[in-house]
Amino acid sequence: MQAGDMLWQDGWFGPARRLPSPNFGPRPAGASIDLVVLHSISLPPGRYGGPEIEQLFTNRLDWDAHPYFDQIRGMEVSAHFVIRRDGELLQFVSCEQRAWHAGRSSFQGRENCNDYSIGVELEGLEDEPFTGPQYACLVPLLQALRQRYPVAHVAGHEHVAPGRKRDPGAAFDWQALVLSLGWPATCFPFAPAGSDVTAAAPAPGDFHRR
Repeated sequence: MQAGDMLWQDGWFGPARRLPSPNFGPRPAGASIDLVVLHSISLPPGRYGGPEIEQLFTNRLDWDAHPYFDQIRGMEVSAHFVIRRDGELLQFVSCEQRAWHAGRSSFQGRENCNDYSIGVELEGLEDEPFTGPQYACLVPLLQALRQRYPVAHVAGHEHVAPGRKRDPGAAFDWQALVLSLGWPATCFPFAPAGSDVTAAAPAPGDFHRR
């Protein structure tokens, strides 16, 4: 058994706080879990630190608690992981299962990204900077996922559902993420095959300077 395997149990990541969601299903037979989709979320929009995200993903949200919730009333959604503003990592669905995070989507000609992806939500708004602790959590999470599964690509919701979604948004620091991970440029949707995006990336620690 490899050391990384000790962090996992049936698709659950040991360092994450487990909050099982009922909103999941089986992946198609033979699906290769090779994509991570990054999202942003806040409930209500722009409000951080409350229990609403957890309540939404576990079908316990009080739809009458805020006027915005009328727009999403009855929605049943989930993601595998949520990273809070303070860097806390939550897990709602086993990575072995299909979470309901990407909706109508495609990546490199493959439809239904939920079938073969892992969804990671960052607490935040599009176009509003994410925090240093969030990136400090995201990098080792992606590394652990790549060690456990055949992850070959990391994309934003905006890349798999262009025109419909725009998260995590312009304030997400892709270049610094690329540098911190040290993965091939082809792992990221904005890099043409053979390009060297790391050459132009900011130095470590620049995540939250934008």
